[in-house]
Amino acid sequence: MKKNMGNADRIIRMIIAALVAVLYFTNVITGTLGIVLLVLAGVFVLTSLVSFCPLYAPFGIRTCKTSQ
Repeated sequence: MKKNMGNADRIIRMIIAALVAVLYFTNVITGTLGIVLLVLAGVFVLTSLVSFCPLYAPFGIRTCKTSQ
């Protein structure tokens, strides 16, 4: 896997994931919507940690400055 996510993209995804987690665990979002958003937040964290987004690859999107 080649890196295709820049730092700004990674930071934004981590902030969104943290916000969703806080909203879920404080019972602001509940039920099926809460679980779906929590899973999506987990995907955001995972893709941020590995700096690779599988949805970017087919479209050739790269938000990182260097090509690795």
